[in-house]
Amino acid sequence: MFNGLIREIGIVRSFDGKNLSIKATYKPNLGDSIAVNGACLSVTNIDKDGFVVELSSESANILALENYKDRVHIEPAMRIGDRIDGHLMQGHIDAIGVIKSIKRLQTGVDFIIELPNEILHLVANKGAIGVEGVSLTINDISSNLMRLTLIPISMKDTLFGEFKVDRRVHIESDILARYIDRILNSKSQALTWQKADFYASIY
Repeated sequence: MFNGLIREIGIVRSFDGKNLSIKATYKPNLGDSIAVNGACLSVTNIDKDGFVVELSSESANILALENYKDRVHIEPAMRIGDRIDGHLMQGHIDAIGVIKSIKRLQTGVDFIIELPNEILHLVANKGAIGVEGVSLTINDISSNLMRLTLIPISMKDTLFGEFKVDRRVHIESDILARYIDRILNSKSQALTWQKADFYASIY
């Protein structure tokens, strides 16, 4: 589990589509889970300057691989007893969003991000969401566009200040929304099956 607070900005040394080598001061252990741009990956090698994480074929198919270059967000997994300053995240990317607009405000910066239809039912105004591994609050939703505001300290401690319009970003919905959706869908399917069984029994 993670809480969406970036521990360090890592420097990508190499990436071959499977093995991602990162220069960082943080020293993990072999097998540790590390969120890199929000995606939970496993540490497969450690050296004096950093570590290597491995992407599975599944991960490679759903992640914005073009962003695993230059610099990346790093967050180690939480320990039991850690304070949660963001919100609980799993490092499981639900979808890819696209930055459509960036607007600097008097205090902070607004990011308008386009979301795919399949994730819209899992987001809500003032709800929590993970974007590139950063825990953020949704200001509002309009159609399939989500507006987020990053305050100056968030811009300073993350790579959002380098993001450009049309960049693809990793989106992780709130874990509670996912489970509630699953429960409601299961109940709905059960009722549908019960109705089908009832009608089948009377004909």
